[in-house]
Amino acid sequence: MNTKRWIALVVAVGLFLFSIGFQFMSNILSTDRDEAFNFANLDQQFSEKVVEEGSPGSKIAVLHLNGVIQDTTPSTLLNTGSYNHKRFLEMLDHAGDDDSVKGIVLHVNTPGGGVVESAEIHDKILEIKEETEKPIYVSMGNTAASGGYYIAAPSDKIVAHKATLTGSIGVIMQSINFAELADELGIDFNTIKSGEHKDILSSYREMTDEERQILQSMIDDMYDDFVDVIVQGREMTEERVRELGDGRVYTGSQALEVDLVDEIGSLDDTISMMKEEHDITEARVIEYENGFPFGQLLGGSVQSMFGQEADLIGIKEMLQQSNAPRAMYLYSR
Repeated sequence: MNTKRWIALVVAVGLFLFSIGFQFMSNILSTDRDEAFNFANLDQQFSEKVVEEGSPGSKIAVLHLNGVIQDTTPSTLLNTGSYNHKRFLEMLDHAGDDDSVKGIVLHVNTPGGGVVESAEIHDKILEIKEETEKPIYVSMGNTAASGGYYIAAPSDKIVAHKATLTGSIGVIMQSINFAELADELGIDFNTIKSGEHKDILSSYREMTDEERQILQSMIDDMYDDFVDVIVQGREMTEERVRELGDGRVYTGSQALEVDLVDEIGSLDDTISMMKEEHDITEARVIEYENGFPFGQLLGGSVQSMFGQEADLIGIKEMLQQSNAPRAMYLYSR
């Protein structure tokens, strides 16, 4: 590389660092004075943002759950905005442990996700309610289906928009089978396995009747758990839950008619309900944001610089996730 190119590279890097620094300092200077910047917060996985002023000793914490609920490992550099299961559980823990937080609102916008991940959130909600007695309300966004409803069931109140898609109570497991296509193309797959069912639900061969029964029994067990969660959380009979839980989705208005939700309203309405119903009208409303702002700025800057390359890295990460079929509390179309 000649001298001119080295100079150009140094200048480009300098401008990049200056841009990040400028945005970083602007963010710090715009921070609420009551929440002055502290370098110790650099290690914190999330930050608080005041969305409605009020008493700092009495807060309502709003946690946003957006995207498919699955315990994947998104790139912290390039993908700061996607759902992060570990971080969401940490946010719930933090809201539960913070004595100044008098109530928690979960804004749920998800088609559902993994069975285990949904159960972990559900159990964490129950734990917070039992140990702290803090009210937990759910505000449903565009979609709060399947796993999204599973985690909403134990809350103290569920509020949906009239056009929210919710319900989809059930479990699904899917895979693609291209054995017939492989035969037509003359492609042969060699599988060495330790047991008859080691490659159950393989994409390379037809499923046997026995394997279908094995998988169906697994799905039925998970569905029974889903039904029980709603029976306990919504105080409905098992017969009624099974009648409603045939996998169909409901609009928010329809869900209200069949007692799957309690009210029709927006996120703001949900917050107002909590204030009035729990006598915390002077509470400050805060949101937990994913990542310290610096990480978000850096991620955005890197994406701006590398454009399509950043997208390709994201696709590569997605493809590297295990492609094994898994049971999901998921509304899929």
